[in-house]
Amino acid sequence: MFGTDGWCIFDHDPAVDRWATAARKAGRLVVSDPSMRKAWLQCEGTWFVGVDALPNDSTGAICNVPFPERLNACFPEPKHPAQLSIIYPGYPKPRFGETEAAFQYRFKRDAAHVDGILGLGTPKRRFVKEPHAYILGIPLTPCGNGASPMVVWRGSHRIMRDAFAARFDGIDPIEWSNVDVTDAYIDARKKVFTTCERVLIEVGVGHAYALHPLCLHGVAPWSDGATSPTDGRMIAYFRPMLSHMKDWLRDCD
Repeated sequence: MFGTDGWCIFDHDPAVDRWATAARKAGRLVVSDPSMRKAWLQCEGTWFVGVDALPNDSTGAICNVPFPERLNACFPEPKHPAQLSIIYPGYPKPRFGETEAAFQYRFKRDAAHVDGILGLGTPKRRFVKEPHAYILGIPLTPCGNGASPMVVWRGSHRIMRDAFAARFDGIDPIEWSNVDVTDAYIDARKKVFTTCERVLIEVGVGHAYALHPLCLHGVAPWSDGATSPTDGRMIAYFRPMLSHMKDWLRDCD
């Protein structure tokens, strides 16, 4: 499905459009809740992180609108409450507690990361604690180009897979989550930045896109003159956890 690029884009589908319309209405209620804003509004009000914030059910249905059949055929797993990620004009601003170096990485490198790799301890070290099966993004609002789109690096999933496979070589997958991957991760990111094409994913409502879980990705800064509704650039993300860690390094195609 992900091929040599590491992602795929789904053509416009009326069923996806209907689901996105319902999710957008639900998302407005979520983001208007003061408790949710307190919990998730970051980067000086330019990013609503919204992890597990959408009230969809385990089938993916929301507000009595079923999850699109075409997407369900590709991703049949039970659905967790989707992340409601909203970017607003002016992104990025520094996140609370973020160092200057971390902010510059967010601004200059789109906060590029592989999902599920968490920084723990002091000094911070990286561990694969939340291995995902895939990342499925469904745009909920119509935005112009430059409105902080998803950024991906073409073919980066293969570089990342090779790096982690080498780091985990000879180690039982049961123990992978306890293995410090900091150096392997940083070196692999540097290789991606110097060898892989940076690509913006800018698709409208009614479309969807999916990323291989090892694809290096991030969010671009909001460009001057980029347009969006007052809702901002609102996207629903499904990122189900894998049952078996070994599946995280499955075949890249």
